[in-house]
Amino acid sequence: MDEQRLQAYYQLIQQLLSCPNGEEAAILQANTELLDVGFLQAVVGVAETFTQQGEENTANWLLSLASQLSEELNIPLTPAPETPLNEADIDTYLQFLLEVLQATAESEYSPQVVYPLLAANTDKLNLTFVKLLQIWATNTLEEAEPDAKQFFAEVIGNFSNLIRQFPLGNKANNMEIAITGYDIVSSVYTSPTS
Repeated sequence: MDEQRLQAYYQLIQQLLSCPNGEEAAILQANTELLDVGFLQAVVGVAETFTQQGEENTANWLLSLASQLSEELNIPLTPAPETPLNEADIDTYLQFLLEVLQATAESEYSPQVVYPLLAANTDKLNLTFVKLLQIWATNTLEEAEPDAKQFFAEVIGNFSNLIRQFPLGNKANNMEIAITGYDIVSSVYTSPTS
């Protein structure tokens, strides 16, 4: 999935949010080529944003839409469940996270370098990875100088682009990792500079 497709998802979501009540089905019917797992994940991601902004009604409407489409299209909406971790597992995940971010930065975001690393670790591309990425990024960005924040945001954003297009592993998990990365990046660019 490329940037244009992601943009098309967001435009369709915006169109659904702003259309008169009752026209949603016609809009979806006119855009069937966009109705896939990526669209469902984008809807869930946008719903999370509305939840964080305190707009529960909009978030619930989007989640209901995603659930309905998930059933109609026979696409599972929920990512694979998270497995409980012990301290050694956390260290393993953290080491993998740092390794993949370093490979992303040093290779200048090359799929030829990053994808083999992801392919060897598809078992770690799950909700635990999502949570660890959030925690690591939050802690790291809190301590970082403005230039370093921008560098980390760029690396995380480019890693998110790579994982979003990664063909192996659980697609829903990969999308969740990408969405989390995009959320982290947007928090860097929308927070007041210190």
